[in-house]
Amino acid sequence: MKNNISRSIWGIILVIVGLILGLHAVGVLENVNIFFDGWWTLFIIIPSVVGLFTDHDKTGNIIGLVIGVVLLLACQNVIHFELVWDLLVPTIIVIIGLKLIFGNLFAKKEFVDATFNDNNVYYATFAGQNINYDGKKFDGARVTATFGGVKLDLRNAKVEDGAVIKANATFGGIEIFLDDDIKVEVKSSCMFGGVDVKKNHQEGKKTVYLDATSIFGGVDVK
Repeated sequence: MKNNISRSIWGIILVIVGLILGLHAVGVLENVNIFFDGWWTLFIIIPSVVGLFTDHDKTGNIIGLVIGVVLLLACQNVIHFELVWDLLVPTIIVIIGLKLIFGNLFAKKEFVDATFNDNNVYYATFAGQNINYDGKKFDGARVTATFGGVKLDLRNAKVEDGAVIKANATFGGIEIFLDDDIKVEVKSSCMFGGVDVKKNHQEGKKTVYLDATSIFGGVDVK
């Protein structure tokens, strides 16, 4: 469903862009300046708007939309660039903070249902943490890296089929190590970051579900 929405939105955008370029080429819109000051900010604004309709976690898209709109206003001389750079980082920090405080109030249905307790919830803030499940049962975990890094080693672990990993990397990185016979299903929401799953985890006897969010960070499955 979400893929169809995303494709439809991008389809409409491409049709509009194509029509504008075509009409400009034949002289109908020759007085319209396609490459207006700050036109490049649309490459930030448009994907962020699309993500608001399609992504599970909206935080990264909200940040991207704010950055894109502010930069566009600066290019149009509505506000000064000096003010943009002075307020950009504080604004991002405030948005992330509001997400952490009120995120549960506006959360939609989970990618997959999962319950976590103190035994499988891990945090790394301005630090690093190595988690090793060698020979142990693994039925899921919540992993958060904020200005830090986490290594979750599930090689040789007794991974249950359908285990869920919720990974949140904000200005940090998360590495997840799995045996080659584990398939990984991914749902992600990223802003200035990404999720990378190696090819050898596209097929497997068991499936692990990864619900990942990365903001100025990354989640790697190796």
